[in-house]
Amino acid sequence: MSLLIAENVVKDYAEHRALNDVSIEVPNSSIFGLLGPNGAGKTSLIRIINQITGPDQGTIYLDGEPLKPNHIEHIGYLPEERGLYKKMKVGEQALYLARLKGLSTHEAKKRLQEWFKRMEIIDWWDKKVEDLSKGMAQKVQFVTTVLHEPKLLIFDEPFSGFDPINANLIKDEILRLRENGATVIFSTHRMESVEELCDHIALINKSEKILDGKLSDIKNDYKNGIYELQYHSGNFPVEMPNGMTITEQSEGRARIQLAEGIAANQLLQFILPHVGITSFKEEIPSANDIFIQTVQKASV
Repeated sequence: MSLLIAENVVKDYAEHRALNDVSIEVPNSSIFGLLGPNGAGKTSLIRIINQITGPDQGTIYLDGEPLKPNHIEHIGYLPEERGLYKKMKVGEQALYLARLKGLSTHEAKKRLQEWFKRMEIIDWWDKKVEDLSKGMAQKVQFVTTVLHEPKLLIFDEPFSGFDPINANLIKDEILRLRENGATVIFSTHRMESVEELCDHIALINKSEKILDGKLSDIKNDYKNGIYELQYHSGNFPVEMPNGMTITEQSEGRARIQLAEGIAANQLLQFILPHVGITSFKEEIPSANDIFIQTVQKASV
């Protein structure tokens, strides 16, 4: 079942169409990558889901119901452009934001202290926000986004400002939230994070959705029959049978493309009498390769 469904969403700004008949389905307890170049329309869709703006056409459903004002209680949103009140103390501000999400002071403080310890920022509780580094401030805002345990979490470039160690900490927390039942919409330009986190993706380009589905299925669809093998000893064959093409070869390594209908076992059966193979694997396209290829194809 899908927690969030967007059906045929259209959004216009003056003479610019930001979203043109965009539909997506975000499965329950999944991490859904909302991808696209700058200006593609991703932020417009996120703002509509958060009821910051409304669609000109189309409908958003949350948990089976058309989006209503009270649904905002079930959504946590971490925007790309973030901000805290610099003169307030960190703990004081976190408590204030938690109370806005409907938590009692007692429950908010309990949850905040647990999160602050896990995020290694408990020592900053009584310090002013202006004394925080950018990464520390990002951690505080991440905590206040997830604290009320919403059904839907929306993270827009959540790793901006983090060093690799803290970026991994945030990734682990996002995965833990998913395991505990949260549904996550995750917008980023960092394709390595998409590989590590996302179950499903949708790619928007020039206001239109051009690709969506389960990431593993999409990667299978984009495979092009190229296998890489590493070998030792023997003489690698110069000529290949019909349907097998050497695309690259160097000492101890070769890339071979198989035509449709040619099985990997046939390649192995041909190669084994000639060389000793140390590794053999099919090349699976990366999310970055798929992103570039699909956007370029759509722009032709």
